[in-house]
Amino acid sequence: MSDVRIFPSFLHGRVVIKVGDITREAVDAVVNAANGSLMGGGGVDGAIHRAGGPAILDECKTLRATRYPDGLPTGGAVLTTAGSMAARHVIHTVGPVYGSGGADKVEKLARCYRNSLRIAAEEGLATVAFPAISTGIYGYPMDEAAAVSSRAISDSLRSSPSIREVRLVFFLPRDAEMFLRHQAFDTDGLTD
Repeated sequence: MSDVRIFPSFLHGRVVIKVGDITREAVDAVVNAANGSLMGGGGVDGAIHRAGGPAILDECKTLRATRYPDGLPTGGAVLTTAGSMAARHVIHTVGPVYGSGGADKVEKLARCYRNSLRIAAEEGLATVAFPAISTGIYGYPMDEAAAVSSRAISDSLRSSPSIREVRLVFFLPRDAEMFLRHQAFDTDGLTD
């Protein structure tokens, strides 16, 4: 990933597109594309748990034992420590599986972004880094996910002025480029 590229920003610089390793982002919170068990997994979920160490899993176990005995529902979001990562917190959210998402998969994916940003605003977090939720093993096509996520982020930032920056961090340049071709950011009602 030594290939440095400059990507456009959106919403008066409040949304930044990057290519890199989300586990290295020095932000108030990174968002984890988690599975409902909250016990770690593959992809971004596994990378975040490995990078953050056992403190993340310990908090996730407590959440499962107390608030989410049946697992975190799709579209839900919950905050934990980031352990030894550069970020302060992890916001875990469960995206929909595309092939079994039904007609409400768009709303479920949008809820992942809205609920994560709602938690960030409630906790006074100003910087948040997102991966491309559900676009890995969950099979959500990047072009469709780009439109859904950019609309949800636009809507959330309109009502959350305390969030200064949302970073969309893609592991591969081609994913960032696909996102850029299909994003649907709405700048109406957003000011510097």
